[in-house]
Amino acid sequence: METVKQHLEQHGVRPSVQRIAIMKYLMEHCTHPTVDTIYSDLLPELPTLSRTTVYNTLELFRQANAAKVLTIDKRNVRYDACVNPHAHFMCRECGRIFDMEIDDHLKAHLHDSEHFLIEQVELNSTGLCEECQAKMLADKN
Repeated sequence: METVKQHLEQHGVRPSVQRIAIMKYLMEHCTHPTVDTIYSDLLPELPTLSRTTVYNTLELFRQANAAKVLTIDKRNVRYDACVNPHAHFMCRECGRIFDMEIDDHLKAHLHDSEHFLIEQVELNSTGLCEECQAKMLADKN
């Protein structure tokens, strides 16, 4: 796996202490965190960090295609360090968001167009995760 610094440099982002910390957090926490989550979790190690810095850094990452913005959660903007094509599933009960693989044929089809330059595709689904399904079945019995 590439290092955080390499990831930033490959996307044309100049590494700084705060940028490295935020990208490292995104890469290590595949929970699709919000700005507030990242800010709260990093504040103890970076006491000078502000929410504005986190937001602006994530926007820089988005513009450089070093991270994705997810709109699957209607209440919160979420972020994902994985910029490779994949889908997302959000559990309507617990609110967790999961990565879902998509096959190569679908990936090629989603980006293939004679008339448009497709820069981003979002493929989202919602329902119940395995844990919430099991909990609901247990509650019925």
